[in-house]
Amino acid sequence: MNIIKRELRSHLRSLLIWCGSIIALIAIMMSEYEAFYDNPEMSTVLDAMPKALMVAFSMAGANLTTLSGFVSMASVYFYIMLGIFAVIIGSSIISKEERDKTAEFFLTLPVSRERVLFGKLIAAIINCILVNAVTAASLIVCAARYKPDHEFFSFMGLLMLALFILQLIFLSVGMFLAAILKRYKQSGYYSIAILFGAYIISITIGLTDKVDFLKYATPFKYFEAQYLLNHGELEVKYLIISAVIIAAGLFGTFYIYPKRDLHI
Repeated sequence: MNIIKRELRSHLRSLLIWCGSIIALIAIMMSEYEAFYDNPEMSTVLDAMPKALMVAFSMAGANLTTLSGFVSMASVYFYIMLGIFAVIIGSSIISKEERDKTAEFFLTLPVSRERVLFGKLIAAIINCILVNAVTAASLIVCAARYKPDHEFFSFMGLLMLALFILQLIFLSVGMFLAAILKRYKQSGYYSIAILFGAYIISITIGLTDKVDFLKYATPFKYFEAQYLLNHGELEVKYLIISAVIIAAGLFGTFYIYPKRDLHI
């Protein structure tokens, strides 16, 4: 419990900054929805845009004049922001001991490294849940003026669940990279590079059908908002793939890191 509290305190400032940024983004985004709200003319404008571009940026089939359709289009920003937050906290929550020169204290704790790692993992998951909750609350508050219906709240529930799974994927990736890389700075760089690489792949898939098989390689294609809105469910095959990635990342972290020499 002390380890969890210590990690939550050390990441409090970062958490507040991220939450503030997300709130600001949602406030700006929902203010722009005013132009789309109950305005059929905007649908005509969107229909004139290139189909490939609409697919690449998850806008294909989205009715932006409805609240659910607009949020589904804008959800790509939430996927990216919450993914970045998760991968950064995953890599930093381990590597910061070497970065802040506290690894010696880490080694002298009267607990096993596995227990310390578990405490760090719980603290990281709590941070992800808090960011997810702030995102959901901000969306609901900003959407209240547009009289959201049952469809919107059902979609929101699925979207938040999808976002949390995405967070866990990138959290496990960040922790695994921090465990296997000997230089603490590298884990952050590589983690961000993997996330943006996955996003670029998702855009490429939207531009051409020839690389459709790559959809299994990018978490951004696992739970697309348009699919959630149209089908009202998460695809089982992607839930299984997500579980495998998360389990593999965490297993690798708990297997490798306790045996690794720390840079003091």
